[in-house]
Amino acid sequence: MKVPSLNSYFHNIFFPIGAFSLATVLWLFVISGDQYTMVLDLPIEARNLNAQKTYLKEVPKYASVMLKGKGRDLFKSYMLQNYAGFKLVLDLEGISQEYEFILNDYFEENPRKVVLPSSYKLTFVEVIYPNRIKISLDEIMEKTVPINSNLEISLADGYTQVGLIRFVPDSIIIVGPKAELNNINKVYTIKDTLIDLSYASNSNIDLIFPSRLINGQVSSVEYFLNIQQISERIIVDIPVQVINKVKGIRVFPSPQTVSLTVVGGVNQISIINPSDILVTVDFKLWNINQSFYEPRVSFPFDILNWKDLSPRTIELGVAREAK
Repeated sequence: MKVPSLNSYFHNIFFPIGAFSLATVLWLFVISGDQYTMVLDLPIEARNLNAQKTYLKEVPKYASVMLKGKGRDLFKSYMLQNYAGFKLVLDLEGISQEYEFILNDYFEENPRKVVLPSSYKLTFVEVIYPNRIKISLDEIMEKTVPINSNLEISLADGYTQVGLIRFVPDSIIIVGPKAELNNINKVYTIKDTLIDLSYASNSNIDLIFPSRLINGQVSSVEYFLNIQQISERIIVDIPVQVINKVKGIRVFPSPQTVSLTVVGGVNQISIINPSDILVTVDFKLWNINQSFYEPRVSFPFDILNWKDLSPRTIELGVAREAK
C-alpha cells in the first residue's frame, strides 16, 4: 500500500482552506500514528578532507531527502530540522582529486552516513535531489595580495584629498585552490560612496573575494583618507639646479633662487621647504645664441598646483674651466 505524502497534504490544504483549518489538520497529523512520507532538505557534511587539499568546486549545502514515519514525528522534524542534528555525511578519505558520489547507492551501502536522531523514529527512503555529487579537489595554496579600493569619493567645495587612500593592513593572505589563486593578484573592497567630505575619514570596510572557495586572513580592513582645506602659500629662496652639465664647462644660473606659489591641502603645503622643490634647467638645451631658459618645476609630494614662478626664465652663464 502506498504511503501518503505529508508534503502533498501541506500543499493541497494551505491555499484552499486557510490558516485555521490548516492548523486543525496539522494538529491531526501531530496526534496521528499513521505512516506518511515527507521530503526535507537535510544538510550535507563532508568529512575527512585531506589537509593538503581544498575544494575546487563548491559542495552543495543541502540535499532533498524523502523520509518515512508517523505524522507526529514527521511534523516535529519538519518544524525542527535545522536544530535537530539531521545530516547526510560524505566521507572524503582517500580522495585526492575527483570522485563522484551516487547518493542513493552510497547511502544504501553506508546507511550510518544518514544521521537521523533516534528520538524521531524516522526511516530514510531516498535522496530526491541531487542524485549525485561530484567532488573536485585541488592543492591548497596561500598567497599575499594587495588591497585595492572600490570607494567613490566626492569632496566638498574647497577641499582636496592629500595622497592616496591608505589601508591597514595594505595586503592580506588569501587561501584557496591553487588553480584559482594563480589568477588572483589583488583583492577589492566592496563598493561604497563617500559624499561631500570635508574632513579626514577612516572606517572599516569589507572585502570582496573572487570566489566563495577563497578565504582571507581578514574579511575587512580599515581605510584612511587625508582630506584638507585648499590653501595657497608663497615659497621663496628655492635653489635653481643645472642638470646634464658637461665636463670642463662651468655653468652659472642667474638668479640662483626663485619663488613660486603652491596650491594644495593647508597642512600639506605648510611643511614644504624650499629644498623640497626641484627647479632645474637642462644644459642639453643650451645654445650659444640663447641666454634665457624656462626651468622645470617638480614636487616630490602631493600638491594640487603651482603658479607665479618668479622669475619665469633663468639666464645661463657658461665658461670653460681653467686647465
